[in-house]
Amino acid sequence: MTLRKFARDILSCLPVLLGLLTIHSALAAAYIVPSASMEPTLMIGDQIGVVVPSYGLSTANLPFGNALKPHDSSGGRLFGHRPRRGDVVVFRAPANLHQTWIKRVIGLPGDRIALVHGHVVLNGTELAWKDMGPAREESRIGVWLPAERYDETLPGNVHHDILKLSQDGELDNIAPFTVPAGHLFVMGDNRDNSSDSRVSVSDGGVGLLPVWNLQGQAKAVLWSWRHMTRTALIL
Repeated sequence: MTLRKFARDILSCLPVLLGLLTIHSALAAAYIVPSASMEPTLMIGDQIGVVVPSYGLSTANLPFGNALKPHDSSGGRLFGHRPRRGDVVVFRAPANLHQTWIKRVIGLPGDRIALVHGHVVLNGTELAWKDMGPAREESRIGVWLPAERYDETLPGNVHHDILKLSQDGELDNIAPFTVPAGHLFVMGDNRDNSSDSRVSVSDGGVGLLPVWNLQGQAKAVLWSWRHMTRTALIL
């Protein structure tokens, strides 16, 4: 990384850094990534900066928001607007509102979703993959497993990398369904190690994510206590 690029990335992070002067303020918040579910985009131990009002505000943004969930959690956002496909979002986990999780938005309300041999079929079109070669998954600190890395393309030419540990795993085939109003279909970039919208809330996953649960958009890796080279990475 050149000094010029490093300075440019720091300046890009500046709005988030300023908001983080007051952690969990109305503007920004910081979270530490605890698991491997978003590898290779986010690694265990990454400190991420989150812009809180990216999608408006709800009681989920309040310190005791877990006790203030409305009966209908498909709405209830002040100045709300929906995420874009490909956004990395943080949210109160539907299975445990005391926890904050992070995933990538794949499907929006009204989208028709299916999975076939691991590939997402979005509104009748299979998302393209480009094989980027062998990689590794850090399943937990110091434990590495072989994986394959792919570049996945969402509508609008939005690219992100994913990991696959195996082919035709238990979450790789899902019959078509439509994302209901007020909900999102989210996935971890580590496709074989993520309890996301493919897993029901009763089984400890996300299910179809109500928009009320959103707490903000992850914008950058600010630093990592384990990987100093992952400082000021824009997502």
